[in-house]
Amino acid sequence: MTKQFTSHLNIDALFLGPKSENTVFFREMMEYAVSEHMHWRSDFHPEDPALVTSVDRYAPDYRETLYRTEGILNQLSAKLKNTSIPWFSPRYMGHMNADTLMVSNLAYVMAMMYNPNNCAHESSPTTTELEIEAGLDLCRMFGYDPRRAWGHITSGGTVANYEGLWVARNLKTMPIAIAQYPQSSDLVANKSEQQLLNMSPSDILDLTDELKKRGIFEEVRELSCRGAGIKQGMFGKVLVPQSKHYSWMKAMDVLGIGQQHIVPLPVDANYRTDVEKMREITFCLIEQGEPILAMVTVVGTTEVGAIDRVDEVIALRKECEERYGVSFYVHIDAAYAGYASAMFLNEQGEFMEYDELIRRYRELAIIPEDIIWPKPEIYQSFRAMCQADSITVDPHKVGFIQYAAGAVCMKDKRIVDLISYRAAYVFEDVDTQPEQAIDRHVVLGASIMEGSKAGAIAAAIWAAHRLVPLNISGYGKVIAAGIVTANWMIKKLLTTEPLVVGKRRFAIHTMPNPDFHMVNFTFKEQGNNDLSHHNRLNKRMYELCSYTSGRSYTNDFLTSSTSLGYGEYGDTPWHYVESCGFDQEEWQKVHSLYVLRAAVMTHCLRSADDFDEYWERLQKIFIHKLTQIVDEEEKKKVA
Repeated sequence: MTKQFTSHLNIDALFLGPKSENTVFFREMMEYAVSEHMHWRSDFHPEDPALVTSVDRYAPDYRETLYRTEGILNQLSAKLKNTSIPWFSPRYMGHMNADTLMVSNLAYVMAMMYNPNNCAHESSPTTTELEIEAGLDLCRMFGYDPRRAWGHITSGGTVANYEGLWVARNLKTMPIAIAQYPQSSDLVANKSEQQLLNMSPSDILDLTDELKKRGIFEEVRELSCRGAGIKQGMFGKVLVPQSKHYSWMKAMDVLGIGQQHIVPLPVDANYRTDVEKMREITFCLIEQGEPILAMVTVVGTTEVGAIDRVDEVIALRKECEERYGVSFYVHIDAAYAGYASAMFLNEQGEFMEYDELIRRYRELAIIPEDIIWPKPEIYQSFRAMCQADSITVDPHKVGFIQYAAGAVCMKDKRIVDLISYRAAYVFEDVDTQPEQAIDRHVVLGASIMEGSKAGAIAAAIWAAHRLVPLNISGYGKVIAAGIVTANWMIKKLLTTEPLVVGKRRFAIHTMPNPDFHMVNFTFKEQGNNDLSHHNRLNKRMYELCSYTSGRSYTNDFLTSSTSLGYGEYGDTPWHYVESCGFDQEEWQKVHSLYVLRAAVMTHCLRSADDFDEYWERLQKIFIHKLTQIVDEEEKKKVA
């Protein structure tokens, strides 16, 4: 494994920069990446004759083709510069996107020139191994044993979530298949169907080991849902928070489980899964005899960045096993905040105790004393992630990698055989294997949901992990910059005086104390207690601060937005609505809250002086936008 760079990491040297400050270095390395490939081509069997001669290159149609190529690229450049979103700038605070690491961009271009397809090892002998290494990097970050775990790159969090539920589905029906097959039924002879449908993932995987030893694994697997199809209602329920990403509804559809088998878990005032209601719903299902296929918990919701109590989910499963003899699969959707796990690891990859963690933050000067992160309950959630069966994470979010880069990690690599289309492999005793051993028996294309896939993105992630270690002094520094900026932003939003536009005054409200670095805020006109007007005001503010108002490049502040409605969240948004000064009647009438939503990922404002200067400019921008809205409203009145 390549040695990682760990000392004196300079964050500003990692990115091209909001003003292309690292232009010279980036251009040099880009030229190096391309020229190395060109040399590689020209040096391949130098005895071969040139097939395109100098005479050919000066032919009129040859030159015309090159000119047309240049013209098309000029057109493309103009289109991109005209309508693309400037993620790189601190003026953009919206979706989970920011500047990307130079090393990942350069590695992508370098590998792209070789056009590797990680579907098959023969078409990607280099990047397939880079993908396996990158997957194991993520497994280590989450606390999985790299000798037992398995991880790989996907196109995004949606496919990673699909795979998590895919393996949970196939795992759930294996005990039934074992009972049906004559040569294996003895393994579960004393279990009822109800017991078979409620076995723990580890116990089921132990049974599959015995099937492999008997040489009947493939035959039994064909009797599971993979071969025999889905018996409606057999799997039981999938418990998913109300804060779920829409990919979970799609997954239930695509995998044939059925959306009616999702059980939504209510969220509390912090938009985390309500622990007491989660327990109540789980026990109720068990007592009704309803199997639970899986429970999903979210680490970084897309709308408010909430981090569920993963530790409570793990504790609940253990309690269910001890109290009822019932178990279920646990998947964590950590697409957004998964990379923050690096912030809890020391340079040896060990999860630090809370007091030591806070001490190191102060020592490294990455989180100042006036900011407390993480909250103790968030710390416990990250600590418990290693006990989940699988985890989704997106390098193209807080990994600062370019699109498309998702990933899924599985605690026990034996589970791959339940979805694989290759011969089942009996893994050696992991205790006798070196920790850094790479499983070279894996055939990516046969073991994952996707087929052809770019090896270049695996190279990009691998290179990023080598330069920016997945620990407190690597990614910890980069991610902390956004957390600090988000906390400063919230303090300013909470304490700033109302903004004055003519005779009208607009107060700024925000959701305090975020779990991560998502800032949700709204503008409310003082004296106007109409919630519908409040929502229209903030929707118009979003329109003026987004691509919908015209060319994004000329906009002085860009953000995103979301609507928190009763249908998805029940009365949870009422807590914020009430804090803004609206009464219960308004909430009951409208049952929806429109908020501006900013994932604060920029690394550029981690200096207090830089942030204060930025905030002064931002206040003026807000006043300018509000003035525009007031003018529009006045013109409508006249008309």
